[in-house]
Amino acid sequence: MTERPHLAVVGAGPAGLAAALAAAARGVRVTLVDAAGQAGGQFYRQPAAALGARRPKALHHQWRTWERLRDGLDRQRSAGRIEHLTDHHVWCVERLTGDGTFGVHALRGPAQEEGVTVRADAVLLATGGYERVLPFPGWTLPGVVTAGGAQAMLKGGLVLPGRTAVVAGTGPLLLPVAAGLAAAGARVAALVESAGPAALLRRAPALAGQPGKLAEGAGYATRLLRHGVRTLARHTVVAAHGTERLTAVTVAALDGAGRVRPGASRRVRCDTLAVGHGMLPHTDLAETLGCTLSGTAVRVDAEQRTDVPGVWAAGEATGVGGAGLALAEGHIAGRSAAARLRGTAPDPRGWAAAARSRTRLREFAAALDAVYAPPPGWAERVPDDTVVCRCEEVTAGEVRGAVDRLGAADLRTVKLLSRAGMGWCQGRMCAPGVAGLTGCPLTAGRRPFARPVPLGVLAALPESD
Repeated sequence: MTERPHLAVVGAGPAGLAAALAAAARGVRVTLVDAAGQAGGQFYRQPAAALGARRPKALHHQWRTWERLRDGLDRQRSAGRIEHLTDHHVWCVERLTGDGTFGVHALRGPAQEEGVTVRADAVLLATGGYERVLPFPGWTLPGVVTAGGAQAMLKGGLVLPGRTAVVAGTGPLLLPVAAGLAAAGARVAALVESAGPAALLRRAPALAGQPGKLAEGAGYATRLLRHGVRTLARHTVVAAHGTERLTAVTVAALDGAGRVRPGASRRVRCDTLAVGHGMLPHTDLAETLGCTLSGTAVRVDAEQRTDVPGVWAAGEATGVGGAGLALAEGHIAGRSAAARLRGTAPDPRGWAAAARSRTRLREFAAALDAVYAPPPGWAERVPDDTVVCRCEEVTAGEVRGAVDRLGAADLRTVKLLSRAGMGWCQGRMCAPGVAGLTGCPLTAGRRPFARPVPLGVLAALPESD
C-alpha cells in the first residue's frame, strides 16, 4: 500500500486549522505543529481546562465557527488523518538534501530544550502575525502591555492586566480589547484612537462591502457606551508616567496632519495601558526557506503557493486581514496542497466561494490599513532619551545618530552601528520604531532561526541537516 503524502502545517490558528482540515479531508496525512497548548491561535485562544471557565464563549465572537473547526479537528485526529503536536516551537524549516522533503525543526515543551524534527513532503506556513508597538516616553514601564497581550491574558488566563485601563493606539483590535476588559470588570478610563471619523468616511465604499464587519464594530461600540467608556478619536498617548509602575498617561489631541495640537493634552490616571498600532506578518520561517516577500508579507499566487516549490502560506503571514480572510486562505491552501501532493492539478471551482471571500476581505483589509495607519508625526514626538530597543537599551538618540552622524541608510546598517535589534527578540519589537525614527524602509530581516535555540539541540542534528 502506497503511503499517503504528508503535509506539515505550521500554526494552529484559523488559517492553519482550515488548511489542515481541507487537506486531511482529501486524503493527505497532516501534521499540525503549534507552539500553544491547544488549537485556536490568538483569535480563538481558550482558557486552560484547569481554570474551569464556565462560559468561555463570553470572551469570543464567531464561537460557532470555532466549534466547527474544533470538532473537525477532533474527528480528523480520531480518524488518524491529523496529528496535532502542541507545545512545539518551530525554529527553522528547511528542504532536506537527498530526498527533497522538508524538515520542520521545533523545540518541544515549555522549557524549549528538547529538539524535534518533523519530516514532510510539503509545508504550509500559517504563522500568523505580531503586534506593532511604536515607542513613546514611558512605554517600558510595568503596566504597559500590548493590546493583544491584554486580550491574551483575559482569554487564556481569565485575568485582568489591571483594574483601571487605557486602551490606545490605532486599529480595529482596540475595540474588542476595550470591550472585553470592560465586560470582565476593569474600568476602562478611555479608548484612545489616533484615526478619526473622516478617515472612515473616505474609505466608505470599500468598507461597505463587508456589512457584517461594520455591524461587528458597531456592536463593540455599543458595548463600550453601555460600560461608560470614553472614546477619544484623533487622540494619541504621548507619554506614560510612573516610577516603579504605570500610574497615568498623557493623552493629546491630533490635528489633521497627525501632530499634537498645542494645549490639547490631558493626564488620565490608570494602572494599565494596552497599546497597539496594528499587526505585522510573521515571515521568519518563510524567509529562511527563501520565499519572496511582497513588502513585509509572504508573496503567494492564487493557490496560496509561495515561489518555493512545496511551500504554501496562508493567513496573516501573507498579509494581515483578520480571521475571516485567514480561514478562506487556509481552505484554499489546504485544497491546493492536497491536490498537488497527489500529483493532480487542483480545480479552482472547488474553492470558488472561498476565493470570492478572499478577494472581498483583502479589499476590506487594504481599506482598514489606510484608515488605521499610525499618525505621521509620531516619530517627531519621541525624545532622544527614550529607550527604543529594550533588549539592548538603545535610545532614540542613538538610533537617529546611526543615520545622522554615521550615515546608515537601511535597517541592517542601523542595527550594526547602534545594536538596535541585536537582542533576544532580534528586532521584532523595535524594528517598526527604528524604521520610523530613521526614515529607513521597514524590511524583514532574514534570520537563520525564528527563535533562540540551545546549542545542544543544534549539535544533536544529523550532519546532513
